[in-house]
Amino acid sequence: MPTDKIIVLMYHRVGAANNAWEQKYCISPKRFAAHMKALANCGMNAVGIGEFIDWVDGKRDLTEKSFVITFDDGFRGVRDYALPVLEQHKWPATVFLVTDLIGKQDEWTQPINPDGRTYPLLDADEIRDMARRGISFHSHTCTHPSLPTLGDAVLVEELSRSRTTLHKSFAFDSEYLAYPFGHLNSHVEQVASSVGYRAAFSTQPGFNRRDVNRYRIRRLDVFGTDTPAMLLRKMQFGMNDGRLGNVARYYLSRVANRFRATSL
Repeated sequence: MPTDKIIVLMYHRVGAANNAWEQKYCISPKRFAAHMKALANCGMNAVGIGEFIDWVDGKRDLTEKSFVITFDDGFRGVRDYALPVLEQHKWPATVFLVTDLIGKQDEWTQPINPDGRTYPLLDADEIRDMARRGISFHSHTCTHPSLPTLGDAVLVEELSRSRTTLHKSFAFDSEYLAYPFGHLNSHVEQVASSVGYRAAFSTQPGFNRRDVNRYRIRRLDVFGTDTPAMLLRKMQFGMNDGRLGNVARYYLSRVANRFRATSL
């Protein structure tokens, strides 16, 4: 049956977390595999980013259990640990690359990681290998800045040159953008549209319906601490907190709202 809402998942690094801060943005290979197994066991089916945007634009239908998998930043662990699992399920995924740092390290996290660690990003050969194996690549800007803080010239440079790099280096047509840190405003949206992006992905949680702002696509942030059961609850309710207590509070608030409405 055709669906009227789609969930987009957002992962970051796949590998070992070395402190509590990293646990939020890094999922172990074992847990990632457990996530994918749980989704498959529920009859879920991952679709490509292009299929999803075609659905948003009303050009195709998707089934009720369709969802999208994305990875921000382009860490090497996505190839080493996540890709074999995705291939087992025959599922596509999208990686958003920081183009000036291909083959380098996630230097933007060094000031905010309590231990100051950085981790390797995919190099050009690894990206080409993954593309041959069904992974699509799009833009996460050139250097991973907070886009609303930039002047117009630098903002245009960050958004347009990353697309140019992906095309010149890999012959990728980068139609989609993920905002670094999820930071955006209406001006950033306008510039993203003007330099040729077909859609852009935020970090705002929730379900995507066909009337979603194409430049504020919603995604659920998947944490390294999320068990498979927590992930399924997050997807069921379109929220970033899949703990049972949070779900209980959600139901209680709905009951309270209905009671107030009937009492008026």
